[in-house]
Amino acid sequence: MKTVLVFKTSVTKKKQVRRLRPFLNKMIDPNDYWNFDLEDCDNILRVETQQIRPDRVSTTLKTQGFYCEELL
Repeated sequence: MKTVLVFKTSVTKKKQVRRLRPFLNKMIDPNDYWNFDLEDCDNILRVETQQIRPDRVSTTLKTQGFYCEELL
């Protein structure tokens, strides 16, 4: 069963999403899915996954220089 993880981020541009794409794709399984909502005031990242832990997503973005906090 998939879980939807939702994060508030500092990603604001499509160029930044393209930069993060290889890191996010490497982290998830082929049947998982992620996307950014850059129109939302919190620049939401949603990850539909069966096994990724939220801290792995936030650590990946922080390592690349972005703010990332899971919304509960």
